[in-house]
Amino acid sequence: MEETNISQEQNPLGTAPVGGLIGKFAIPAIISMLVSALYNIVDQIFIGQGVGMLGNAATNVAFPVTTIATALALLLGIGGASNYNLEMGAGREKKASSIAGTALSTLVITGVILAVAVFLFLRPLLSLFGATTDVMPYAVDYLGITAVGLPFYALSIGGNHIVRADRSPTYSMTCVLTGAIINTILDPLFIFGFGWGIKGAAWATVIGQVVSGILVIKMYLEMSMLKLSSECLKAIISLGMASCINQIAMAIVQIVLNNILRYYGGLSVYGSDIPIACVGVISKVNQVFMAICIGISQGCQPIWGFNYGAKKYDRVRLAYRYSVIACTAIATVFFLCFQLFPHQIVSIFGTGSDLYFQFAERYLKIFMFMTFANGIQPMSSGFFTSIGKAKLGIVMSLTRQVLFLLPLIVVFSLIMGIDGVMYAGPIADAAALSLAILFARRELVAMKK
Repeated sequence: MEETNISQEQNPLGTAPVGGLIGKFAIPAIISMLVSALYNIVDQIFIGQGVGMLGNAATNVAFPVTTIATALALLLGIGGASNYNLEMGAGREKKASSIAGTALSTLVITGVILAVAVFLFLRPLLSLFGATTDVMPYAVDYLGITAVGLPFYALSIGGNHIVRADRSPTYSMTCVLTGAIINTILDPLFIFGFGWGIKGAAWATVIGQVVSGILVIKMYLEMSMLKLSSECLKAIISLGMASCINQIAMAIVQIVLNNILRYYGGLSVYGSDIPIACVGVISKVNQVFMAICIGISQGCQPIWGFNYGAKKYDRVRLAYRYSVIACTAIATVFFLCFQLFPHQIVSIFGTGSDLYFQFAERYLKIFMFMTFANGIQPMSSGFFTSIGKAKLGIVMSLTRQVLFLLPLIVVFSLIMGIDGVMYAGPIADAAALSLAILFARRELVAMKK
């Protein structure tokens, strides 16, 4: 036990300057999250340029599957990483190793199950997700191929959290970055060079995901971490549930949103396809912003978890304060870009009619109006999960998507039609922000006492 305690006291997570630790862990995490977002954004850009508006709409319709895969990956990845750091902070290294191995093994199993389910119910799923008659052929081609890479995608996203928690943030970043570079190189080659269209974008994505997944497997095989424990799995799910529910909520909101856009868009001057395509493009743009804020949260996760487990509450509070400042500064920059340059941002993802740009620009400016404060809520959800407050993390995950945004989208669209969707966004953001500040302040005050 003495050796374990010495190891605990010497761990830099509990002794190094907090600001430097956040930089060390958050920057690779941000890059990893940005790279993950690039898988979808690069596809969207090249598909918009090479296939057109229907191609953009198809990726939006297929995206809930990616969100569900991300949910499973975060359930096991963040749950595993949070438990790993709490156990390491408490000096229980053997238990921490068992948790990491269980998380990895379960990631592989769940990824395969999801891929099989998508293959079996491909067209019914796409119809449920809001595909119109014109969009369906493109969506079938895209999702039918990208489903092949789902096990590797889940492994890459989830496994990288464990790698980062084990003080290997650079390798974690390398795993994801390698796959994204491959995807970016192959996208134009397959879409334009080989003339494969949307199928080319799908195959480029799959190949990149396979490479990232293999790199994660390689590290775990070298560390002999492949194991499965039901006791560990229960603990992993407990702390990973908040992030999982957040992603599932996002998928539900997107499915409801696509169907509302399909119906009310058909009653407007825009038609059904333009709103679905525009919202898909703007959700990818927002992914860039959210990737940075979530990356900061994930980079702070080992610091929060270890120091909370070691009862070094001043360091936990300091790390939270720094992360709030960083998220708010970045959010302000994105807010200004969304308000000042909406046309230029939308133009990156291809051309369209005057109605297309009219809807896209209005949606970006109105729906994303609260961007300047939108980093605090998801970051706070990660904070509560990292310190073992699983139930509070789940509540925070549900606030924006389920408690506020989903009902507001439904009610406002009944009253205002297609415009109601736009105004639901900032109101839901403001309500979620208020709750995040309330819960976080209460927890930080309790730590100080």
